[in-house]
Amino acid sequence: MGMWTTFMVQTFEIHRKRLRPGNRDVAPTENGALKRAEAIAGRMPGAAALRIVADDETGELESVAILGQFGEVPEDFAEQVSGG
Repeated sequence: MGMWTTFMVQTFEIHRKRLRPGNRDVAPTENGALKRAEAIAGRMPGAAALRIVADDETGELESVAILGQFGEVPEDFAEQVSGG
């Protein structure tokens, strides 16, 4: 059983005066995800860089960590990511 790490950028957009998730994009590295999220937040309301660790055989999620948040991100985003 091996673990697989993916770095992702989650964008946020405003819809009816509320923040909602936009597009997701995979980045090759942690640093790449942070830089991309920061750059996107200059064009959109906000973005977050995430590290996702999953079992490469079953696809079962092991953990999700927020590496960085830029611009406007929903207040409960950290709770949503952690499953709270």
